[in-house]
Amino acid sequence: MSGAIESVLNETRVFTPPDDSAARIPDMAHYHALRKRFDDDFTGTWGELARQHIHWHKPFSSVLDDSDAPFFKWFADGEVNMSENCLDRHVHAGLGERTAIIWEGESGEVRHISYAALLADVCRAANAMRQLGIEQGDRVVIYMPMIPEAAVAMLACTRIGATHSVVFGAFSANALRERVMDAGAKLVVTADGGWRRGKVHALKPSVDAALEKGCACVEHVLVVKHGGNDVDWQQGRDVDWRQALNAQPDICQPLAVDAEHPLFILYTSGSTGSPKGIVHATGGYLLWSILTMQWVFDFRSDSDVFWCTADIGWITGHTYSVYGPLACGGTTLMYEGVPTYPDAGRLWKICADHGVTVFYTAPTAIRALIKAGDAWPKKHDLSKLRVLGTVGEPINPEAWMWYHEVIGGGRCPIVDTWWQTETGGHMISPLPFATATKPGSASFPLPGIFAEVVDLEGQAVGKGQGGLLVVTKPWPSMLRGIWGDAERYRDTYWQKFDGRYYFAGDGARKDEDGYFWIMGRVDDVLNVSGHRLGTMEIESALVSHAAVAEAAVVGRPDDIKGEAICAFVILKQQASDDLKSELRAHVALEIGPIAKPDDIRFADNLPKTRSGKIMRRLLRDIAAGREITQDISTLEDHRVIAQLQAKD
Repeated sequence: MSGAIESVLNETRVFTPPDDSAARIPDMAHYHALRKRFDDDFTGTWGELARQHIHWHKPFSSVLDDSDAPFFKWFADGEVNMSENCLDRHVHAGLGERTAIIWEGESGEVRHISYAALLADVCRAANAMRQLGIEQGDRVVIYMPMIPEAAVAMLACTRIGATHSVVFGAFSANALRERVMDAGAKLVVTADGGWRRGKVHALKPSVDAALEKGCACVEHVLVVKHGGNDVDWQQGRDVDWRQALNAQPDICQPLAVDAEHPLFILYTSGSTGSPKGIVHATGGYLLWSILTMQWVFDFRSDSDVFWCTADIGWITGHTYSVYGPLACGGTTLMYEGVPTYPDAGRLWKICADHGVTVFYTAPTAIRALIKAGDAWPKKHDLSKLRVLGTVGEPINPEAWMWYHEVIGGGRCPIVDTWWQTETGGHMISPLPFATATKPGSASFPLPGIFAEVVDLEGQAVGKGQGGLLVVTKPWPSMLRGIWGDAERYRDTYWQKFDGRYYFAGDGARKDEDGYFWIMGRVDDVLNVSGHRLGTMEIESALVSHAAVAEAAVVGRPDDIKGEAICAFVILKQQASDDLKSELRAHVALEIGPIAKPDDIRFADNLPKTRSGKIMRRLLRDIAAGREITQDISTLEDHRVIAQLQAKD
């Protein structure tokens, strides 16, 4: 098959987008016209958009510098400041009293923070960082719960030209130490603790443990008192956040930096070997954050309340909880807590209470809430929702349908977005009021993004065939490299096709209408008796059965087939051997006999990180009967391992 991925899941439903003449891209004619602008004048169109949407201290004269490919540079001789684009320009436009951030704590505490108040706090934090010796180019690690101070810390770094690196607050002390040392951070910003399931999860002790051995680069630790738990203070190193800010003026002039200045380093989670510090530059990332907010979510800054449920420890939280909404001058919602506490209606209650209009979450969360039942969302008024989105992994068609019918009431378009930490923002996605959607398909590349599905030789495959997903032209928000490791950057993303294409690491196919279907990571593609099968499609087939709430599929070594298919399944009903046989037959009907799982293991849950990501490498070890040696410190529920290891 020349490396193609077989893809025969039968999904034929198509949903016409709602009519909205006020939408930024109201129909496919506008989409194709915008794409044609990029076809006709690639760099000129990017330059025009950058001048239109960004406030520049110094205008750029060069749009794209590809002289040292794959180390591309965008708007390189322009000068800009991220915090000024997110805050000052809106305040100066008379929008200072507009709500920038709505924050809700797990206990129900609510804060509304205006643009003027947020700007004042960011200036105080920036001044405090400067007093602690932070200068342009220094790195600052942020290890925080989902509280407004985390966004303040990010924006304060950008105001003075420091490069931040946010580390997910559930990572272990060892994981934190590794990232602090790799970045060479001078300052760590943290909190005493954060709330989770009604209890305080301590953070400061992990910082103390991380800094005990090594990390001589760290000079100070700024500590936000939030959880109310006791902390040990190290004299001369630890500084109280609020005391430090209260001692500072609320004016700090934004520092203009080159557009290519490193805005942040974000370490990819779960990678083998040392973590990869993905570097994003200021100008190009800012532009794409704004454009994708406007195009993909049809974001209306004067009326929308936007809620991206992702933690800021991940790229989704960076782009669509903080930078994208604020750069557009709108209102973003932050929630500290889990989707099911104190009950499975929490997300829907928050949407109703705050009038959320655009809601963006992960398929994992959707499937968990499906299992809880329809009664929970039906208790709350979700009538203000107008756009729904999914992120993080391909969504199963049946989960898509539940999201559409139960949460969106059949009226809200769903934008199923494909992108990565490395891409900075959306790459392939429906446009809510233009694209006819197919459940489970990310549809088409956005204007300006040139994506293709190719075989192992780099040749485009035909419609209806699978292959490898690549991007054939650079784009402004692309990663600028891996921190401190240029060769690893080349090898990981560009070597497979000799530098011609950016290789995303995902398998995909185009259907007969040209829609892109993302089939999961290439390492989640199984080779069963010479047939390459996408795990996502087998999972989708399982979830389409009425008895199944969620499923994860991995391969295990098999002497006959090369790889056997192992399915881990969460049920809506009682498990039985008869049901296993029924599910195998159901997959055979949906995809074909070659896709029937060899093993099906039932469980109450799947092994997930505290951010909701399925730990698939852990499932591979369990399926293969291997000893588990990987770090499982971020696992939400350690009890699930023993349950999954039991074959019957």
